[in-house]
Amino acid sequence: MGNDDLCPTFLGATGSSVDDLRARATDPAFQASVLEFITMDDAWVMAFCDTVNIPYDQPLMARYALPGAEAVHWT
Repeated sequence: MGNDDLCPTFLGATGSSVDDLRARATDPAFQASVLEFITMDDAWVMAFCDTVNIPYDQPLMARYALPGAEAVHWT
């Protein structure tokens, strides 16, 4: 994630560990969970996109390309 404040929030919210981040970094399902987390907050999306220099719509588009996107429920 690259954000020292957001990473602990992600770990706490998901029950993941730093070891999980390392071990599952290439797992599409885990990548999807990271993208789902980041896209929960516009400020997180903007900070991430600004850090990696991509358009703001790319994280959500990437999420849709990964497994499980067909199960997105808007409430």
